Amino acid sequence: MPPNTTASSGQKPGKSGRKKGRKARLFLIVLVLAIIGGVAFGAYWSISTVRASFPQTQGSITLDGLSGPVDVQRDGYGIPQVYASSDEDLFMAQGFVQAQDRFYEMDVRRHMTSGRLSEMFGTSQVKNDEFLRTLGWDRVAKKEYDTKLSAATKKYLQAYAKGVNAYLKGKDGKDISLEYAALGFTNDYKPQEWTPVDSLAWLKAMAWDLRGNMQDEIDRSLMTSRLGPKQIADLYPDYPYSRNKTIVQEGEYDSITKSYVQGSSTTSTSTAGTGLTNNATAPSGLQSQLSGLYNVLDGLPTAVGVNGNGIGSNSWVVDGDHTITGKPLLANDPHLSASLPSVWYQMGLHCRSISTKCQYDVSGYTFAGMPGVIIGHNQDIAWGMTNSGVDVTDLYLEKLTGEGYQDDGKVVPFTARKETIKIAGAKSKTIVVRETNNGPLLSDRDDELVNVGKKATVDTAAPDRGDGYGISLRWTALDPGKSMDAIFAMDKASDWTEFRKASASFDVPSQNLVYADTKGNIGYQLPGRIPKRGEGNGSLPSPGWDSKYDWTGYIKQAELPYEYNPKRGYIVTANQAVVDQDKYPYTLTTDWGYGTRSQRITDLIKTKLDGGGKISTDDMRQMQLDNSSEIAKLIVPKLLKIDVADKNVREAQKLLEGWDYTQDADSAAAAYFNATWRNILKLAFGNKLPKELRVKGQCLYVAPVDTTGPADENQTVRECGQRDADQAQPDGGDRWFEVVRKIIDDENNDWWQSPKTRTDKATDTRDELFARAMKDARWELTAKLGKDIDTWSWGRLHRLFLKNQTLGTDGPTFLKYMLNRGPWKLSGGEAAVNATGWNAAGGYSVVWVPSMRMVVNLGDLDKSKWINLSGASGHAYSAHYTDQTDKWAKGELLPWAFSEKAVDQKTKDTLVLKP
Repeated sequence: MPPNTTASSGQKPGKSGRKKGRKARLFLIVLVLAIIGGVAFGAYWSISTVRASFPQTQGSITLDGLSGPVDVQRDGYGIPQVYASSDEDLFMAQGFVQAQDRFYEMDVRRHMTSGRLSEMFGTSQVKNDEFLRTLGWDRVAKKEYDTKLSAATKKYLQAYAKGVNAYLKGKDGKDISLEYAALGFTNDYKPQEWTPVDSLAWLKAMAWDLRGNMQDEIDRSLMTSRLGPKQIADLYPDYPYSRNKTIVQEGEYDSITKSYVQGSSTTSTSTAGTGLTNNATAPSGLQSQLSGLYNVLDGLPTAVGVNGNGIGSNSWVVDGDHTITGKPLLANDPHLSASLPSVWYQMGLHCRSISTKCQYDVSGYTFAGMPGVIIGHNQDIAWGMTNSGVDVTDLYLEKLTGEGYQDDGKVVPFTARKETIKIAGAKSKTIVVRETNNGPLLSDRDDELVNVGKKATVDTAAPDRGDGYGISLRWTALDPGKSMDAIFAMDKASDWTEFRKASASFDVPSQNLVYADTKGNIGYQLPGRIPKRGEGNGSLPSPGWDSKYDWTGYIKQAELPYEYNPKRGYIVTANQAVVDQDKYPYTLTTDWGYGTRSQRITDLIKTKLDGGGKISTDDMRQMQLDNSSEIAKLIVPKLLKIDVADKNVREAQKLLEGWDYTQDADSAAAAYFNATWRNILKLAFGNKLPKELRVKGQCLYVAPVDTTGPADENQTVRECGQRDADQAQPDGGDRWFEVVRKIIDDENNDWWQSPKTRTDKATDTRDELFARAMKDARWELTAKLGKDIDTWSWGRLHRLFLKNQTLGTDGPTFLKYMLNRGPWKLSGGEAAVNATGWNAAGGYSVVWVPSMRMVVNLGDLDKSKWINLSGASGHAYSAHYTDQTDKWAKGELLPWAFSEKAVDQKTKDTLVLKP
């Protein structure tokens, strides 16, 4: 979570500030000496400080609170398997072990979720803290703990916290991690005890980055400053239901019983939800206010994604009739922001014998700071998750009046509270958080949003501006829920019925749950607290003063789509539409992923099965690594037909001849095609978008509002982009695949028009624009990779850097060197199954990745495979800091031992925790 924003506390440095400044200067001097001179302190830093925090993994440690001994067995990659005789001992040991490896990461996470980053990193985090205090994640988590969770879940959370605190007992910061030792030079911060609420609040951060279409809601509104309704509709095409299959295909909604029923269906018994369409536009003038909101969102630390953009995942399951094992195989690879250490922590939690006293035998991926296993398998079932993309957030315009807001013609007082933000090296700051019945006022946290009433235009039915309009957020995760109950219940579920029952409590974030069991069954369930809306469909901000736009309740689980043992024998989820919109009465979202990855996976499975083959564990792994570019298959044949006069451009064009469309790291053709694709997007769309969506600092002379073609030079205006490179548009994802697909055969479409420049004529047709994009790509790669195309490769452009998400992002250069790793040259690309995402507007660097990969073999769980992005450890010089990354980059998987015998064979270190 990078301290990546700057904010002034408004305080002049006093004695304390001068003292901190001296400490900072001393810190830098010491570190430079440590590098250059190898002086005594340098030796101390490199040996004593660095190693002081490494965990003890052998011998024994006594922990107060255990009821019996616990064995912690680690394999050659430092991955722990924990064996205990009671549930409480199991989760207490989990807390202790995760704190050994990852406490600094855990501590930063809880400061983020509670809006207390300024306590660790000073004034740079004040704006972030203000926004996070406004959302109030930790307050919601506290309510969950107090009022929603079962007694058993509370007991497990308490045991986990007890284990973390047992690790912390008697330790100074430098004994915990290198980062604390560095912070100690400029900050007197000392870690505090862990609490159950600290664990719960992280679920809110996960939900935030998987929150659905909020970014699209903002972007569509921003577009209204330059584009008309028809043009915006062009950029948000309908989901291609006829080409890309939905997740659920064999079921229908029964309007009489109000439930979703299993079975093959080709007709609908209900009507689709109504409301605004994708052609709708926001009140004109709202774009500048939503730009202000975007600026706040963009400054937030990365949790498990890139602030809602580009996040996807793959998961699919094949039943035993189609596998060589005769039992199901299940694959999963969530696509999340790259971070160091990885957001995931691999672990096994084993009761020595299953009983009412000790109920768990589960292994998989969890988050450091949270008990249980999030994704994985137990002795009976396996499950995976992908982001469903359902819309669980709505922005509301609010009419503010004095000390209240308007609701159906009445003035209702705000719910208000004060929040005091403690700031390292500065005086504390107090803010007031105001809430409406729709949620917290986000506009209180940004100066531009405060002026919403001065610039937003609404229809004549709206109340007059008065003091202005605000923007509030309605979000399911701001209501207390029971997702933690669901995690523990899934971890011990033994069949489909128990798994579905557990998923009913998985309120947020709404995930596609894919299921398989050792008896041969496969299934899919959409869980989550998903709102029913009055008017509107959540695609654009709604008028908060009109109760007709309020949420009217939530979809019941019985009504949510699911599948169980479908006739086709497999289920694929990769963020595509869950169900055909004509076969379901509720609007789940207007912004599905467009199904490029899901259809490619489906085609790979069908190709194997149609050829009479059966699928193996390694087939599943190879599918995860599929680098095929679906947009290249559409565009390259047209690029090859263009007559290119420039011999240098023609030389590059020839790279595409005979190319198989795979984006391998060593492919020169992949490098050139992706550069061409990037320039097509820029010329056709990017240069016509409003400045709020374009890359920060890129300045253009743009055409007047409501045009897509070139303008007279005297009419153009100069505008500079305002968005960070990895968040700008067009990002090149599969929405843009669909945009281009819709117009590819309309050679004279207005979008193919681009203005003349000093070196190029204006383009009027598709092929003219494609030719210009090929030329621009040739010279762009010449600048980046050299003139000799024989030296070009996709991996030289498409590189992954792993960065520690605090001091490795904004710390001194020496610390960045110590904490960060890379680069790795990667295969794959945007909307490929091997989804090493990049943002076409900003460049070619890897933005998000398959954060882990797993393939579960339900015929023999010990033959399952897994890999993590980095390693088990969060300690920069541990052998297990990034010891899985090279294998991950090559697409390799590690053996995943589960049975006691298999774990014993893999064990390298054993630590006994004694009562």
